[in-house]
Amino acid sequence: KPLVAIVSSYNEIVPGHMNLDKIVEAAKLGVAMAGGTPIVFPAIAVCDGIAMGHVGMKYSLVTRDLIADSTECMALAHAFDAMVMVPNCDKNVPGLLMAAARVNIPTVFVSGGPMLAGHVQGQRTSLSSMFEAVGAHAAGKMTEEQVDDYVSHACPTCGSCSGMYTANSMNCLTEAMGLALPTAGTEPAVNSARRRLAKESGERAVELVKQNIRPLDILTKKNMLNALATDMAIGASSNTVLHLLAIAHEAKVDISLDDIDQMSRKTPQLAKLNPASSVFITDLNAVGGIQTVIRELSKGGHVNTDVLTVSGTQADRIAKAKDADGVIVHKIDSPIRKDGGIAILSGNLAEHGSVVKQGAVKPEMMDFTGTARVFNGEQAACDAILGGDIKAGDVVVIRYEGPKGGPGMPEMLAPTAAIVGKGLDGNVALITDGRFSGASRGAAIGHVSPEAAEGGLIAFVEDGDKIHIDIPNRSITLLVDDAEIAKRKEKGILPPKELEGYLKRYAKMVTSSNTGAVFAD
Repeated sequence: KPLVAIVSSYNEIVPGHMNLDKIVEAAKLGVAMAGGTPIVFPAIAVCDGIAMGHVGMKYSLVTRDLIADSTECMALAHAFDAMVMVPNCDKNVPGLLMAAARVNIPTVFVSGGPMLAGHVQGQRTSLSSMFEAVGAHAAGKMTEEQVDDYVSHACPTCGSCSGMYTANSMNCLTEAMGLALPTAGTEPAVNSARRRLAKESGERAVELVKQNIRPLDILTKKNMLNALATDMAIGASSNTVLHLLAIAHEAKVDISLDDIDQMSRKTPQLAKLNPASSVFITDLNAVGGIQTVIRELSKGGHVNTDVLTVSGTQADRIAKAKDADGVIVHKIDSPIRKDGGIAILSGNLAEHGSVVKQGAVKPEMMDFTGTARVFNGEQAACDAILGGDIKAGDVVVIRYEGPKGGPGMPEMLAPTAAIVGKGLDGNVALITDGRFSGASRGAAIGHVSPEAAEGGLIAFVEDGDKIHIDIPNRSITLLVDDAEIAKRKEKGILPPKELEGYLKRYAKMVTSSNTGAVFAD
C-alpha cells in the first residue's frame, strides 16, 4: 500500500487552523478508502494577524523556509510515496508548495478553507476592518464600545481571513496551478463540502501514485503563468509575488519580476474582493470560484488549458465550471480594469522593482507626488500616524524592514490600516522595503529592492524629499538630483542589527525580495 503523508499545519494558536484536525481526518479516510496508508506529521504555522505589529512579525516569513526544510526532511527520511498537504495560512501554504516541488512525490493540497464574513453595525466585515477600527478610534471617529463590537464579531468562524488576503490568495493560486482540486481555494471552512473535498483529495493522492504524476509534472512554466494570470484577475495579495517567485525557484522554473510585470500589463482584472470591495471569498465561491475565473480568462487566451493538474487537464476542469456571472466575476469583454490587480514599479527608488496591489488603490492616488516622512522601522511610523503627525500629501517611508534589514520582511498592516482608519488613504502613500498584508489597501508600495540594509536608495531618502509614484506608468522616483544622492551615500547606511538565534542565520542567508527572498544557493 502507498505510504501517504498527511502534512498537517494544525495548531491551537492560529484561528485559521481550528478546523484542520477535521480536514486531516477526512484526508486520512480518503487515503485509506483508496487503498493507501495515511500517516500524519506536522508543519509549524504562525498567525500573521496575531504576530502583526510587534517582534513576532519578524518570525512570520522566515517560517516559510523552515516549513519547506522540515517537510523535506520528514518526507525523504521516511520514504513516503505521496503527500496530502493541509495548510491554511500565510506562510505554510507557500512553504508546503516549496516542499512539494523539492520532494517531488505525488502531492495534493487541501487547505482548511476561508472564514465567513463578520457582521458589525450592519456591514459585513473581515480582519482588516478590525485594524482599521483602531485607526478610526485614534482619529476620534469610533468609540471604544464600537471597537469592542469589531473585536467580538469581525472574524466569526474558523478559517483563513475572509477577504482576498495572502492565505486565500495562495490557496486560490494553488488551485489555479493545478495542485489542488476544484473549489479548494474558495469552499468555506465551515461547510461540509470542505470535508468532502479533503476526503476526495486523499483519494486523489493514492491515484496519483498509480499514475506516477508528480508536482514537477504540474509545476511547469505554463502552469505557473496560469497562476500568475489568475493572480492578476482576482486582485490577489501582493505577497503572492514573493511566494510565486520562491515556488518557481524550487521548481526550477524561470519566472522573474519582468514576467510578472508583463502578465500584469496584459491580464484583465475580473474580480475585486475585500479589502478592496465588499465582495468576499464566499461570494466568489457561490458563483463558481477559481475555475469560473480561469474559464473566463481562457476565452481571452490568457491561460493555457492543455496543462496537467491533479485531476485531469485544466481544460477538463473548466469544462464543468460555471460561466461568469458578470457581477462578482466580470466577463472578459467587460473587465473591472484592463490590466491586473498587481503592478511592478521600477525607478531610481526601486532599481530592482517594487510591488503594489493597484486593484486596491483609489483613483486619485494612481499618480501622486508627495513629501517624504522617513522612519527607520514600523513602530515609529505607526506612532506618527496614530498620533496625528502624518498629513495629507505625505509619503510615509518605512525602511530597514526588508528580508535582511527586518530581518524577515515584516508586514505593514498596522500602518496601512491606521492610514485608512484615519481617512488618509486618498492622500497619503506608504513605501517600504518590507511587505504588506493581503489585508492592506491604499497606495502601499512594498518589496522595494534593493532594500535599505543592502544600500538601496530608500536608505538615503530624507524628510522633505519629493517622491513621485506613477502606477499607470509603473514608476517610482525620488525627485532628488544625482549629486545630492551621491553626497548622502558617502554617509553610509545604518549598521546591522544585533541578532541572535534563527533570525541571525536567516539574515545571513536570505536573498532580495525581487528574487522571492529565498536562501542563497
